[in-house]
Amino acid sequence: MNRVALALSIAALPLLAGQPLSYADGATKLAGYVARPTAAKGKLPGVVVIHQWMGLTDHERNVSDNLAKLGYVALAADIYGEGVHPANPGEAGKLAGTYKGDRALYRRRITAAIEALKAQKGVDGSRLAVIGFCFGGTGALEAARGGLPVKGVVSFHGGLDVPADYTPGPIGAKVLVCHGADDPFVPAKDVTAFQDEMRKAKADYVFVAYAGAVHAFTQKEAGNDNSKGAAYNEAAHRRSWQHMKGFFKEVL
Repeated sequence: MNRVALALSIAALPLLAGQPLSYADGATKLAGYVARPTAAKGKLPGVVVIHQWMGLTDHERNVSDNLAKLGYVALAADIYGEGVHPANPGEAGKLAGTYKGDRALYRRRITAAIEALKAQKGVDGSRLAVIGFCFGGTGALEAARGGLPVKGVVSFHGGLDVPADYTPGPIGAKVLVCHGADDPFVPAKDVTAFQDEMRKAKADYVFVAYAGAVHAFTQKEAGNDNSKGAAYNEAAHRRSWQHMKGFFKEVL
């Protein structure tokens, strides 16, 4: 069956109820969530979903469920570790900062999620992608920067910066960045530096900025007050999901 026929066959597949998935990075136990469509024929592409700074929540589980409805096996990854849940933004900032400050550790946790996804029954290990939100968007870009075995990555309102000692290298995965045009947490200099980085890396990338959108524009729990710097934006949410769908049709 060719990819077009396969896509048509899974377009309306029912969702198999998502389930917790235990996996590990060395001695560190991780508690993810996997969702898959039912009754699909042949191997399916897989998507790792990386959480925002508050850790794995219903937001990422819902995203995984929606990806399964599209015909992907989706794993909502756990970067922080089993039982590690920030109690407030202050704790979340410190915890996320640990991984943003240690990109090798961050990539290792993403690699563990990729390997756990590849081990799932019915997953085509040659057709994988990583997406992420906010902190997780940074992680998706790290998967590309680190040359992890994925075809494409998607960052939703993610951080674009890199450590001062970072040396750009070739990037083989295709990249989609879905960015809030008015995001105060990602200054214009970071956008310019990121685009320069992509050019130097000879990356195949698309950068989309959504007018009127600030940080966390896909997350309803962020509220609707743009003056806070993070707020839900229905149009940006809907458009970015459509952009991701088109991107996956191409790369997966």
